Amino acid sequence: MITAAAPFLMFQGRCEEALTFYAGTIPGARIAALDRKPDGTVAMARLSIAGLEIMANDSPPVHDFDFTPSSSIFLTVEGLEEVDALAAALGEGGKALMPPDDYGFSRRFGWVQDRFGVSWQVNA
Repeated sequence: MITAAAPFLMFQGRCEEALTFYAGTIPGARIAALDRKPDGTVAMARLSIAGLEIMANDSPPVHDFDFTPSSSIFLTVEGLEEVDALAAALGEGGKALMPPDDYGFSRRFGWVQDRFGVSWQVNA
């Protein structure tokens, strides 16, 4: 029996920096828990966004892979200007995969990859 399910983000030494950025950038987001390893990196953390709990850590081994845009976190907001503001804030230091615009499937949509490599879709 499955007792829980959550997305999991594996960073390579920047987990706390990323979660602090998300908690300060995304309205209502907060770091729900953060446990450090003796070396100061993150052993396990939980970020809460609009009721979604995202687990995260700093991977002990260094990997040859990182995040891919094919997996992203989809945020639904109320206003068109919120799409622009959130996409700009999350995309700062990263890149716009689809700049905020009307692509015909919603009123306003933007898709960015942040400076940590995590992809975010923002939709109104």
